[in-house]
Amino acid sequence: MPSRRQFLSSTAALGTITLMPFTATAAGDSPDSYQTASGAVIVRPIAHASIVLETPAGVIYVDPVGDASLYADQPAADMILITHEHGDHYNADTLAAVARDDTPFIVNPAVMAMLPEPMQARSTAIGNGEATTWGAVTIDAIPAYNTTEGRLNFHPKGRDNGYVLTVDGLRIYVSGDTEGVPEMRALQNIDVAFVSMNLPFTMDAAAAAEAVSAFAPSYVYPYHYRGRDGGTQDPADFAALVSAATETKFGNWYGA
Repeated sequence: MPSRRQFLSSTAALGTITLMPFTATAAGDSPDSYQTASGAVIVRPIAHASIVLETPAGVIYVDPVGDASLYADQPAADMILITHEHGDHYNADTLAAVARDDTPFIVNPAVMAMLPEPMQARSTAIGNGEATTWGAVTIDAIPAYNTTEGRLNFHPKGRDNGYVLTVDGLRIYVSGDTEGVPEMRALQNIDVAFVSMNLPFTMDAAAAAEAVSAFAPSYVYPYHYRGRDGGTQDPADFAALVSAATETKFGNWYGA
């Protein structure tokens, strides 16, 4: 049986299924590249929870916030994906700076209600358990919420999204802000995952490692790991605890 370090690509015109390998490569702060049958998916960590994904279908910005200069050297956004409305995930000024007049958005319903009207007009809102497509990319909304007493008000159940993006067979999970909820643990066939860990807002490194080990992605990026009042988590601690079935990747989220 192939591992998730291989994926199935359907060649409809030929009526066949072709097994295509993909590999991850990195050099220092160079972006990681995951090869699919139709081209590479390139992962570019920006800061904290902001990611740029170059895909064969186009360039996807995930939760872009911060100064527009952070994105000056990045390819322009063809689509913008937003998990929830907190200021380290959603910022209308940043969106206005990085989006073209025709850039579409895929968001959760709470963000949809907050978007400026011109952005709403080209946005799609999906809630927990719903799905949509953007070109050839399938996007599933995964519940993202807190489960620990004392944290429930940060991310209440039913409001915020994580996402699974399927790009030419490559399955990418972006957790958003969440603890290791059952819906995360039940994920299957995830190739690349981005999982948050900080306190008090999400979970600590040990809880994140336990949850990631349950669904065993091929590669995982610990991200969103600086917190407050001692809540910052060490991605190296996470890497030491996560299952050996998963390779931990270290993005330069917070600079040198």
